[in-house]
Amino acid sequence: MPPIFQVQAAIIEVSGIASGAVLLFALLIGHAICDFALQGEFLSLAKNRHANLAQFFGDKEVPRGLWFHALGAHSLIHAAPVWWITGSVGLAALEVVLHGLIDFAKCEGWTRFSTDQFLHVACKVTYVVVIGLNCPLATWHP
Repeated sequence: MPPIFQVQAAIIEVSGIASGAVLLFALLIGHAICDFALQGEFLSLAKNRHANLAQFFGDKEVPRGLWFHALGAHSLIHAAPVWWITGSVGLAALEVVLHGLIDFAKCEGWTRFSTDQFLHVACKVTYVVVIGLNCPLATWHP
């Protein structure tokens, strides 16, 4: 039986500063879209286990573990442009983990908004470097 769909993405090659800058620019656009345009008020609050969600649930009990699912969904949303732009499932998987940890730290009050955004940008810079160095993580495909 043939697969329902087949992912066939080319890894973007970073052959110089200009191509690295273009790749970083694309990753930052993807981050901005996911962190601001696509993250509505519900997801923004629900990913924080300390948030008051009464405006969404009223007197009903908030589903147990909702924050974990909301944070996971938000992190997966962020992995999509990393995968689409770089063609690397390895970097996309890394984005799920790192984005989730960075946002969890912010929700716990361990970091502030500016630190949160700095760390997200640092991840994108690291992805460009990893691709530029042709590291196995960037080129791994199942």
